Amino acid sequence: MELAYIPSPSRGVLYLGPIPLRGYAFCIIAGVFVAVWLGNRRWIARGGRAGTVADIAVWAVPFGLVGGRLYHVITDYELYFSEGRDWVDAFKIWEGGLGIWGAIALGALGAWIGCRRRGIPMPAYADAVAPGIALAQAIGRWGNWFNQELYGRSTDLPWALEITSSADGRVPGTYHPTFLYESLWCVGVALLVVWADRRFKLGHGRAFALYVAAYCAGRFWIEYMRVDDAHHILGLRLNNWTAMVVFVLAVVYIVLSAKKRPGREEVVEPGAGSSGGDAGTADAEGVDADGAAADGGTSDAEPAGRKRGGDASEEKSDAGEKADAQDGAGSLKKS
Repeated sequence: MELAYIPSPSRGVLYLGPIPLRGYAFCIIAGVFVAVWLGNRRWIARGGRAGTVADIAVWAVPFGLVGGRLYHVITDYELYFSEGRDWVDAFKIWEGGLGIWGAIALGALGAWIGCRRRGIPMPAYADAVAPGIALAQAIGRWGNWFNQELYGRSTDLPWALEITSSADGRVPGTYHPTFLYESLWCVGVALLVVWADRRFKLGHGRAFALYVAAYCAGRFWIEYMRVDDAHHILGLRLNNWTAMVVFVLAVVYIVLSAKKRPGREEVVEPGAGSSGGDAGTADAEGVDADGAAADGGTSDAEPAGRKRGGDASEEKSDAGEKADAQDGAGSLKKS
């Protein structure tokens, strides 16, 4: 008898009258809100406008959901298109099944479209939303808990996950809660990216690449623990190979980007600081105006000086003429 374990919910959906409230969908939606909220704060801190992250998310999120579902259906097609299966189930996203690799890939395409429409550099946007995406994954993984899916090997550890459902080949028992491991890992990834971004002033997509590399490192060992059916290549699950390839690509990008474009973007959203820029221009114009006034004062003073200098010369000339006249008179007397 197990003395301690994490219980699974008896069902993953509650009904508010005729409206179903599905735990999986709620976790996904909550994760999106957290990602947009944190991304907005980071974007504003980088010099962007409030609301820009949400505007671009309108493109990124739907693309990401479609991409995540496509990756899952393509890599686990036998769940929907094999004998005895109903292909219509491929559209039932609320029952679970979103591949993060497809979600990030197609979500990035949607974000690129949104950035292009706003004239915003895609790498800067990616850096701003990277920690939020990690937190969204941390929250979204709890949707697997509601669906009693994606658990690991059998274990009797105190934090083991109890599986009570026997649907779709499940065997009731206690297993490693890989959904919890990944959720905690994603929280750590978010904190790592925030720290590294502050410490090293990451820019040009390097904060996002760090998130990708760190996530892949954790996903590799977590994926290795899972026991659900998956395609294998050379003894490793397909997602293990994906994690390794994407990890290498992310690290290479960080190294090459740091050499090619060191530092961080100075402007992330054109025109975002227009009011401050106008004020600065006005101040500069004021300084110039004051300088011009000073120059004008100097130019007014200089003619006066020159006039005084001219009067003095004239007075000197008169005195000289008088002296010459006196000398001439003296000479006449002597002669």
